[in-house]
Amino acid sequence: MERFAIIGFGCAGYHALEAIRQSGSRASVDIYSNTAMPPYNPMLTTYYAAGRLPFEGMFPFGSLEEIASRYDAHVIAGTAVKAVRAADKAVVTEDGTERTYDKILIATGASAFVPGSFGGLKGAFCMRTVEDAVKLHDAVAARHYKNAVVVGASMVGIKVAELLYKQGTHVTLADMAPHIFALAAYPEVSEIIEERIRAMGMDIAFGQAITAAEEHCDEQGNVTGYTVHLGDGSVIETEMLVLNIGTRAATGILDPEEVRIERGIVVDEKMQTSAEGIYAAGDCCQGNNLQSGQTQIIGLWANAGVQGRVAGANMAGGQAETDGNILHNITHFLDMDFIGLGDNRITGDTYTYVNREKGFYLQAVIKDGRPVGFNILDNYGISGILKAHLIKILRGEGCTFTPEQRGQLMHYGLEQGFMDYLEAAV
Repeated sequence: MERFAIIGFGCAGYHALEAIRQSGSRASVDIYSNTAMPPYNPMLTTYYAAGRLPFEGMFPFGSLEEIASRYDAHVIAGTAVKAVRAADKAVVTEDGTERTYDKILIATGASAFVPGSFGGLKGAFCMRTVEDAVKLHDAVAARHYKNAVVVGASMVGIKVAELLYKQGTHVTLADMAPHIFALAAYPEVSEIIEERIRAMGMDIAFGQAITAAEEHCDEQGNVTGYTVHLGDGSVIETEMLVLNIGTRAATGILDPEEVRIERGIVVDEKMQTSAEGIYAAGDCCQGNNLQSGQTQIIGLWANAGVQGRVAGANMAGGQAETDGNILHNITHFLDMDFIGLGDNRITGDTYTYVNREKGFYLQAVIKDGRPVGFNILDNYGISGILKAHLIKILRGEGCTFTPEQRGQLMHYGLEQGFMDYLEAAV
């Protein structure tokens, strides 16, 4: 009987296990997880921290016991993997145990990045894991914070800012980037969002680094606040500091001499790494970006699921492939919806569509007669159609809207003439 290992058990790991069994494989599967928790969706942690989701709601696939029983897998929980030796397909855990396998999937995800200058702050919060969510949830339930500095104007950062704002906390949102959602939003759209945020009473400090943060404690050692220093020399006094600076792919268990690693583990269309029998999926790896044709980490829940299913099917002896994905973000915050489709670094002719009756704003970027990206404010209903449209263009497929798609786009407020323009641009 073949022996498989899945290291890391998030969205990618779960879907890989499911695909292995759906492919008919009866291989023995060991799942390594350094926690005793089942797979969770990191984007749901902010909802739990805000009290809008029960604890169990962060775990969409059920308990570890249920998953292990459903898919006949052996879960090695609460055990950290120290190393994977790709050459002999060996997994070595921190306690020194060593096991060899026929095939191994690396699905270790990514971890929150905290610069060394902030590493000694014992009271600062992050938001990535379930443990992070519980810590923030319990903190805001235990006391009212008058003010907070949230570092990182990302999809996670704005959700943290939202939950604190709704608690009555005065929030300063800070980032080195010049505007909000720097990896997804066009400058004009960012400006609209920032104007709305300022109108709510939040402060914004963009385009400058947080150079230092001093932590203040009382006589008992309890953290009472922070002095945050900005790159322009200004200072912010705050009771709470939340760091959402970014993530880094968790690749440390691999030897880069054995497996090709750039920002993440480089994989092909089968999710195979440069080492035979070693696969990778999810936020730890670089898959294909359909727009650039280059490998890139696309750290999205749905993308991790696709990659996991492809990896699992191929581990089971199948011939599954994925040609990649595009950068896309959909988030709801502060009674706003923002959708970014495509790489916002690609420039071209900009076209804006505003439907004041329906209350939404759409910006499309056209390059060489083809749409390359969309930003949408306050209309998530059209996002799926436009994303599919953009992907079809990149795949060289027919790019006309079906009558059903046109009907849905019209329902949500897009005029026929603009639809015709998007088709004619191809």
